[in-house]
Amino acid sequence: MDRSFVVHAPRQTGKTTGLRTLASELTAEGDIAALAFSCERAKVAGDDVGWGESILLKSIREAAERSGWPKKLLPPDPWPEATPGTRFGTGLSAWCRRSRRRVVLFFDEIDALQGSSLVSFLCQLRDGHNARPDGHPFPSSVILCGLRDVRDYKTAVGADPGRCNPTSPFNIVTDSLRLGDFTAGQIGELYGQHTEATGQEFTKDAVDRVFELTQGQPWLVNALAHEIVFKMGVTDAVTVARVDEAKERLIRTRAIHLDSLAARLHEPRVKRVMEPIVAGDLYTDSALSDDLSYVRDLGLIKQKPPLEVANPIYREVILRVLGDASQQNVRADPRSFVLPDGRFDLPRLLEEFVVFWREHGEVLIRQENYHEAACQIILMAFLHRLVNGGGYLDREYAAGTKRLDVLVRWPYTGPGGERLVQREAMELKVWRAGKDDPLTEGLAQLDGYLDRLSLTTGVLVIFDRRPEAPPWKDRGAFEEATTPSGRQVTVLRA
Repeated sequence: MDRSFVVHAPRQTGKTTGLRTLASELTAEGDIAALAFSCERAKVAGDDVGWGESILLKSIREAAERSGWPKKLLPPDPWPEATPGTRFGTGLSAWCRRSRRRVVLFFDEIDALQGSSLVSFLCQLRDGHNARPDGHPFPSSVILCGLRDVRDYKTAVGADPGRCNPTSPFNIVTDSLRLGDFTAGQIGELYGQHTEATGQEFTKDAVDRVFELTQGQPWLVNALAHEIVFKMGVTDAVTVARVDEAKERLIRTRAIHLDSLAARLHEPRVKRVMEPIVAGDLYTDSALSDDLSYVRDLGLIKQKPPLEVANPIYREVILRVLGDASQQNVRADPRSFVLPDGRFDLPRLLEEFVVFWREHGEVLIRQENYHEAACQIILMAFLHRLVNGGGYLDREYAAGTKRLDVLVRWPYTGPGGERLVQREAMELKVWRAGKDDPLTEGLAQLDGYLDRLSLTTGVLVIFDRRPEAPPWKDRGAFEEATTPSGRQVTVLRA
C-alpha cells in the first residue's frame, strides 16, 4: 500500500469485478477500509469542478453504504463544507481522520472525468498524497481504473503527454498496469469450471477455436460461451462448428460490446490508426504515437508490433461496419450464386462485381470515410452480402502488408451425402500513383497464401487508384496468370 496506480484495459474485460473483489478481500483482512466506486455519473459535470466534486463524494458515500460496513467505517455525513476545488480533498481527509483503518479507494470509470474536473481531481489527490508524510490524513493508496493510461488523460485536457513535470497533477502514479487477456490454457480452465458444474464439455478443438477467434479477449470468451449455452440452447458437447455459429450470431446481432467498439471507428484519432491497417499501408507518422496508444488502450489493435487488429472477431466487425453503406447498394440475390451441386459460383460473383464496380465504384469511393481503404471495404461489403448467407468469410489484414487476404468457406453436401467445404482464396492489392504494377508482388504473395491453405488456385484482384487508370466503363478485365510456384490463378483488374 501507500502507492497509487493506474489500471487500464479495454471495456468489459473484468476491471470492475476485479476491483470489487480486491476491495472486499482487503477490507476483510481487518486493517484497511477499501472501497471501489464508479466515477461515471460525474461525466455530466464537465468543467464544473464543484458539481463534479459533489457527484464524486455522493458516489463514494453511496458505495460505502451499500458495502454493509459498520457506521464507524463510513465516510462523514454530511461531507464538510469547503471551497469548490478543495471539497474533494477536504472530504477525503475528514473521512481518513475519523477512520480507524487506512482508507484505500479504487476509482472505477475514471475516464468519465473531463477537462477542469479531471485536473482538479488529480491535483487534490496529489496534494493530499504529498502531505501524508507530515501527518495529514489522506487515503493511503488509490487506483485509477479505466480504458486509458494516465498519459492519455493528459491529452484529454490539452497537456503535453510527452513531458515529465514533477509538479504536474498527473505525476501521481507509481505504476501503470494493464489487465491482460486470457491464455488458451486459462480459457480451458474457465470452460472447465462450467463442465464441472454442468457436465457439458467444451472439446479441446472448440477451446482452441475460441482462443483463435478472440485471442483471449475476456468479454468475447465469455460471450461466445453464453451464446452457445444459453442463447443457442446447446446441451451436448460444444464443438468447433458451434463456436463458429456463435461467432456469427454475435457479429450479426452486433452485441453491445462490439457495437461500442464499432462506434469508435470514425473518431479522428481511431481513424488515423485504423485506416492504414485496413488499407495494408505502412504506418509511418511518429507524431501519431499518442493515437496509437489510445487505440491500443481501446483494445482495437494488438499491444505489440506489428500493427494488427486485436483478434479475428474484431477484424471482421470492423470491415462489416465500414462496409455497411456499400452493402446497401448490392442488389444481387445471394441464392442465385449457388450451383446445382450446392457449390458456390465464385466466377459469376466476380463477373457481377465488375458490373457493380463500374456502376457504383466511383461514387462509393468518394463517399467512403476510410478513403485509402475504400476499394478493399467495398469489395468486402459485396462479398459479405452474397457469401455470408450460406458461407463464411475469413479476412486477414495488417499495416505494411500491402494486401488483404480473403478466404471464402462454403459448406455443401457432396454426391454421397457427405458434408464438404469449398474454399476459395483471394488477395486484394491496390495500384497507387507513382508505384509499379503490383502484379508480380501480388502473385508471389498469393502463392504463399495458397501454399499455406493447401490450395491449387486463387484470385488476385488489383484495384487501380492511379490518376491515369482506365475509364470506369472499361475497368474489370480478367486475365490468367501463373504464380512463381506454377499455380494458375485468375487476375481481376478493377
